[in-house]
Amino acid sequence: MSYPTHTLPIAIPKQKVQNGGAEKAAAAVEFSAMEPQLMVEAPNAADAVQLYKTAFGAVEAGRTVYPKRKADQEFPHILSAQLELAGSTIVVSDIADDSAPVKTEGTGFVLCLETEDVEAAVTKAVAAGAVAEGEITEGDGACCGGRVGKVKDPYGYVWLICTPAKKCTEVEA
Repeated sequence: MSYPTHTLPIAIPKQKVQNGGAEKAAAAVEFSAMEPQLMVEAPNAADAVQLYKTAFGAVEAGRTVYPKRKADQEFPHILSAQLELAGSTIVVSDIADDSAPVKTEGTGFVLCLETEDVEAAVTKAVAAGAVAEGEITEGDGACCGGRVGKVKDPYGYVWLICTPAKKCTEVEA
């Protein structure tokens, strides 16, 4: 047997399940919900919660704070604040210097809200502390031909504010 010069042979023990066949062997798993967790640098989670309430009409459904805080820390460390927003739940948490997740500034994650009045929603978000990014777009460059505005909150997360998605008859892969 010959191998390309950049590949080394590796002995792989035979298994009953081949690649791509694991779904047959594993038990079916159903998820009942997905709750995105937005991590913001401590102690800004309380401010983020207030911004999302003011800008987007989120309703706080619950909050868990870290019970043991140092005396010099005036704000409670928010482990999770559950917000109801547009029929979904998001979780906002403080991330401390020594927290497990790596600190990032909202990279690689976009939240999309649907409304009939994109202009008013963008204006309200900006008034609450977000920054508008670009102009409101419409037509082929937007979501299935609708209207889309984009804002970035002070914590680095990008929010697309769109008219309700139209049914797309053709989607390019």
